[in-house]
This record gives sequence, C-alpha cells and structure tokens, in this order.
Amino acid sequence: MLAAWLHDLNPFLVRISGDFGIRWYGLSYVLGFVIAFLAIRFLARRGAAVIPAERAMDAVLYGAFGAFIGGRVGYAIFYQPSLLIDFQSSFPFWGMLALNQGGMASHGGMFGVLVAGWLVSRGFKNDDGTRTGACPTLHVLDTFALAAPFGLFLGRIANFVNGELLGRVVAQPGQPAPWWSVRFPQELRAEEGQGIEYTPTQLLELQTLVGEHQLPDQPFEVGIENLITAVQTGSIEAAQRLEPLLSARHPSQIYQAIAEGLVVAALLWLVARKPRTPGIVSACFLITYGLLRVATEFVRLPDAHLAVQRPLGLSRGQWLSAAMVAAGIVLIVWRARSHAEPMGGWAARREPEHSA
Repeated sequence: MLAAWLHDLNPFLVRISGDFGIRWYGLSYVLGFVIAFLAIRFLARRGAAVIPAERAMDAVLYGAFGAFIGGRVGYAIFYQPSLLIDFQSSFPFWGMLALNQGGMASHGGMFGVLVAGWLVSRGFKNDDGTRTGACPTLHVLDTFALAAPFGLFLGRIANFVNGELLGRVVAQPGQPAPWWSVRFPQELRAEEGQGIEYTPTQLLELQTLVGEHQLPDQPFEVGIENLITAVQTGSIEAAQRLEPLLSARHPSQIYQAIAEGLVVAALLWLVARKPRTPGIVSACFLITYGLLRVATEFVRLPDAHLAVQRPLGLSRGQWLSAAMVAAGIVLIVWRARSHAEPMGGWAARREPEHSA
C-alpha cells in the first residue's frame, strides 16, 4: 500500500484563463488581513491598544502594504536578486511585478511591517489637523505581533494548497510511505525535484506519461504543467498513473502553519493578557517565531536556485530566523531594563486611551 496521500488540491478557486484566476493563495492574504482587523479592533475596544478602534482598518492597511512590499522586496534581496533587473517587453514588464509566479519572503515582510508600525505610531490625522492614537512604535509593533500569526497560519496553508515549499523525501517513488506523508505532483518541476531517485523503468514511465500531456512541438515542461493540472482538476487516470512515480514527503507547510501560526499565537496572546513594557510582546514574537522556523526548516527543502543551499548546515531562512532570535533577545533584555510604563493587557477590559 502506498499509504501517503496524493496531493490533488486545485490552487484556483476559480480559473479564468490559463494561469489567471482567483487563487486560494490570494484569498489567504485577504482573510489574514480581515482577521488582523478584527484582532486589532478587539484590542482597541478593550483598551489594550492605543490605536483607535475606528482606525483599525487604517492600521491594517498600513501593515498590509508594508508586509506586501517588504515581502516581495525581501524575496528578491534574500532569495532571487535577478528579479530586480528582470525587465521584459511583455506584461508585467518587470520581474518584481510577476506576482502570479509567486515569491514572498516572510522575513522581508516583517521589515515592511516595522516601517508600517512607525507610521501608525505617529497617530492618525483628524479633519482639524490634530492626531489621535499617537503612541510608542514598539506598542504598535506589539499589536501587530498579536495579529500576525493568523496571517502566517493562512499563508502556510496556502503554500500547502499550492504544493510549494516542499518537505524532505521520506520514501522514494513506488515505495511504501508513512500515513502522514504526502505525494506532491509539483515535485516534477525542476526547482522542487530535489532528493528523488527514479529507477530506469520509472523514469521511462514518467516520460511517457508527461509526453501524453504535451503536443509534439511543446517543451517537456509544458507537459509537466498539463499533467499537474489534470490531477488537480480531477483526472482519476492521471492520478492513478502518476502516484507510483512520486516520492512521499514531509508536509512541512502544515508543520510550519501549526508552529508559526497556532503555537506563536497562543504564546503571544498568553503573554499579552497583562500589561507589558512596549516591545516585550514583539521580542517574544521574534524569539518564538525564529526558533520554530529554524526547527521546522530541517524537514523542508532549501531553495534549489541558491548557489549554496545550506551554508554551515542551515538554510537561508534558518539564518534569517536565527538573526530574529538574536534581535528578540537583545530587545527583551533592553526593554526589561527600561522604566517605560506597561501598556496593553487584553484580559482586563479598560476604557481606551487615545493620545492626541
């Protein structure tokens, strides 16, 4: 029995044409920002956030743009610098704008949120020129930190639906596999095909199957994409023939959804029950997210296009996460020694205080 589950989820809620449509990945971002809005408004109404409840959506929009721009720029800087100089004659003309091909870095997104937090901390301008909601930047970042894990959870679930950021191989094609493992058709793509060992017979069967899904004048890669699409759109024959030719892998996206989303959220909201010195919640986020990211990436494939995939035994994402842990430790020591007045504390309802 090939116990592993065959991943046949369709990344599109609605496919309009070709590679264009409404994707679950995009919907995960939208839902993440909606939950962030509800969380910030909840904190504001309980007096645990200085951000006025009626300006919660404004704060989320700042955070959303910061996360989006930072995530895209961070991906280019940390993982694929060629996007910065990738200019084409066809739409969207610049590789940085080719969002349909994916490419967001959570570490870069956090830098963007840092800038957004500073902007929100300046307060919101009223019609008479005054400002409300001005507060320490670290308090805003604490508020953002409480909302962030929900979006991180949904983003990792979307990674799983897309069949991207694959985990390590636990069983080769045709071999029995643990019940919890997953066989991803997306591993046929060159950048995801690390760690697979085919027998000559399996390789011939795979080439034949892919060939049946491409026209004579089309490249092999087109046949692969057509085969993956056939499985995702319910072709039982394609699924049955392809399954024995796929390896079984750790569902690392699910591990990271639980770790970066649910575990981090539970810990942060527990810490934030009581008023804390501004920056303490953010420091806890940096430390816990960083440690869990380092741990879970040991069962995730490193980025194949990097020249050195695991310098000194750690992936690029693990090194960035280790830097987050170090920054969190420095921040928590600094803020623990400060004499700043504690803020927040959602467990005890208080009247919101808005600074002018």
